[in-house]
Amino acid sequence: MSATNRQIRLAARPVGDVKPEDWQHCSETVENPGPGQFAGRTLAISLDPAMRGWLDDRPSYLPPVSIGDVMRAGSIIEVTASNHPGFQPGDHVTGVFGVQEHVVSDGKGALKVDTSLAPASTYLGALGMPGMTAYFGLLDVGALKDGETVVVSGAAGAVGTIAGQIAKARGCRVVGIAGGPEKCAMLTGELGFDAAIDYRAEDVRKALREHAPDGIDVYFDNVGGDILDAALTRLAMHARVVICGAISQYNNTTPPAGPSNYLSLLVRRARMEGFVVFDYAQRYAQAARDISELIGAGRIKVKEHVVKGSVDDFPETLQMLFRGENVGKLVLELV
Repeated sequence: MSATNRQIRLAARPVGDVKPEDWQHCSETVENPGPGQFAGRTLAISLDPAMRGWLDDRPSYLPPVSIGDVMRAGSIIEVTASNHPGFQPGDHVTGVFGVQEHVVSDGKGALKVDTSLAPASTYLGALGMPGMTAYFGLLDVGALKDGETVVVSGAAGAVGTIAGQIAKARGCRVVGIAGGPEKCAMLTGELGFDAAIDYRAEDVRKALREHAPDGIDVYFDNVGGDILDAALTRLAMHARVVICGAISQYNNTTPPAGPSNYLSLLVRRARMEGFVVFDYAQRYAQAARDISELIGAGRIKVKEHVVKGSVDDFPETLQMLFRGENVGKLVLELV
């Protein structure tokens, strides 16, 4: 085990875009596990849009990361030493271990995974929090029915790629909204979406009229802003709008404007509901089994964007999310 533990800590609360000076690059002595604890080395770190919200000091579903704390992040580790009966050296474990090379844990919230069945990165993506988010957001919050019309924004991201493919597996017509011709071609050519809308080059409202002529039954929103407003104009009767995220708004320096077309919910007798995936933790195992079966049957293709580097590459890698550079799940693999 290395004598030092490289870490990324929050140095200042960002205003607008996250800047290099908002982070502190630190080294600490590697700790040994105490009674009831295990130690491990980090193999890969998950990068997620929600991280931006965790940096702001405002009420949310989780407390903000405190100034001076190791940045919160999901990761997968290999156990190197253990005084915990449930974990042994060589085990691979996922949990919220933070942006650091080495961890010590009491096992709370940690889950052993089998990397002989899927790569480590997949347990941070399709079989991790993004996959769970897509599954419960679409099936529980969205109350998806077979054969409906589903529109997914942020469709080329970690959650969007899985949500769209789950809907296709249910026989739905699926329209993805993404940025750029390459992402749109991937959605239709590789992942089986029925149509894709390039929000950078097309009129989204006009394209939704074309690709969802009978209206949208389930709109799975990852971006908020103008695209949410456009989708609200195309709702079918009794539609469900699933509020998963709003990445277009996360770096705003002013409060986000509310959707101007919200009265469509009244006219179409529709509902709009937000959710947090942690509320479904007791059912993660079943969701993982269902997603694994779809992967095994070739009905879900896993899309991952793996960046190889060190924990010091975390700040720049995180910015890829907000520049729209990733396709599928973004992971920093430590080498």
